[in-house]
Amino acid sequence: MAKQIIKPAKAPAPVGPYNLAVRAGDLLFCAGQIPLDPATGQLVPGDIKIQTERVLENIRLVLEDAGLSFRNVVKSTVFMTNLADFAAMNEIYAKYFPTEAPARSTVQVAALPRGAAVEIEVLAHY
Repeated sequence: MAKQIIKPAKAPAPVGPYNLAVRAGDLLFCAGQIPLDPATGQLVPGDIKIQTERVLENIRLVLEDAGLSFRNVVKSTVFMTNLADFAAMNEIYAKYFPTEAPARSTVQVAALPRGAAVEIEVLAHY
């Protein structure tokens, strides 16, 4: 099975040696997104709600470039530096998956790139 690299022009550039998404057959594997401003490449300031919204908007850019939407997401993983922020993150997350939310794992981690409070990766189906 051939893989196709997805390089969305509107999404923030990767901060390391990886691609934002890779299509393999009917699946799209999206790299974790942190709350980077697509225009500046800098971390957006603000609380967990602001950072979660930026992360999900970055994911939207990746999905749209691949011809998909949040409705195609079948699995997500949320990485947070403080699970005490779970309810606030979840409030924003729920707006992007109002019906038929994907399977999800949420874990607390010691740190995330660039000092982000949240990172989310998704797996989508065509």
